Amino acid sequence: MAIKPEDALRAIAAARGDALCVPTMTTAPAWRTIAPNDLSVGCVGFMGGASSLGLGLALARPDRRVLVFDGDGSLLMQLGSLATVAGAAPRNLVHFLFKNGVYHTSGAQEIPGGGGVDFVQMAKGAGYRAASAIGELGELKRRLPSLLKEEGPIFVELHTGLAEATPMTAGMGTPFHQQVERLRGQLIAS
Repeated sequence: MAIKPEDALRAIAAARGDALCVPTMTTAPAWRTIAPNDLSVGCVGFMGGASSLGLGLALARPDRRVLVFDGDGSLLMQLGSLATVAGAAPRNLVHFLFKNGVYHTSGAQEIPGGGGVDFVQMAKGAGYRAASAIGELGELKRRLPSLLKEEGPIFVELHTGLAEATPMTAGMGTPFHQQVERLRGQLIAS
């Protein structure tokens, strides 16, 4: 049975400590509800940019753990980012991929290759330090403490169902430039 995205996000929120988070597309509405005032910047509106945004944060703030909440459809839009992240080798980055096999935000059309795309092998081939798949919430909860401490970049493919809301059904939230200004101010103050 697939993990509910919201359950995965709640588990991550409970274990993340002071990590900077980059939710994208279908993870963004739930994350805004689960962690409304955390240090995060939502990557909505530029599909495929979450891992690059997360990489920039990880390189700028090596003292903080950075968690990317990517979608399989989003990652396919910028697949080369796997090699870019691996090449930069940020020790503080964990790249969570919410794999549901569809472009959920735009109407749940199947992604190229559907559920058969092996993102774990792609991440390993690109040079991530570790890459694995998790299909059960209990396993995610058991492994989170070590995943959040291991030297990165780490890639974790979560086998999920569809989120309850998408940016299209929940509204877009705070504009990106305002999120960046807020995050910048919080990081300077911390």
